[in-house]
Amino acid sequence: MITRIRGQLAELTERSALIHIDAMTYELLVPASDVPTLLGLIGTEVEFYTLHFLEGQSQGSSFTPRLIGFSSDRDRSFFELFTTVKGIGNKKALRALVRPFTETASAIANKDASALVGLPEIGKRSAETIIAELHGKVNVFVGEFASTIEVTMPACSEDAISMLVQLGETKRDAKRLIQLAVESLETVDSADQLVQTSFQLKGKL
Repeated sequence: MITRIRGQLAELTERSALIHIDAMTYELLVPASDVPTLLGLIGTEVEFYTLHFLEGQSQGSSFTPRLIGFSSDRDRSFFELFTTVKGIGNKKALRALVRPFTETASAIANKDASALVGLPEIGKRSAETIIAELHGKVNVFVGEFASTIEVTMPACSEDAISMLVQLGETKRDAKRLIQLAVESLETVDSADQLVQTSFQLKGKL
């Protein structure tokens, strides 16, 4: 399994990049959101975090190996999660993700269907399916957009924040972790549950 590639960015199209490594040249499919940045890097050494898959040809009777290149391991992980949604394969996701992945994750976390419909090939039904299947799973990918998520905090959240502060977290980090915990849970039963969930989420950040 090829998981990372470093070499000279030789050529770039709307859908793929060619990377020279010694005497070999690899073709990588790239998300539409990365193309503007990559245009300014042609001729320089770049590194991609890669995803290897087999593309079916001739009604599935033969397969072609493909590599998808991402600018970070975090982007690769979000892409893998995004393509778990029914009806969204690798090729469709590559065309649809024209905005930074953090923005798309933020739209899902906020249940903002209109923002998702603005993506290529994502209609209203697809947007609703994406939100239904991924809401509560994308918080670790939101990053700097976390503060825009509107969350109704349960009464026990203040106790949970205080518990995290006593365990060594700063007040700011404790609030963020508890907010993420609330978003990831369907129901909140206690402060202890929030603290335990926040520890699990922190391990993924």
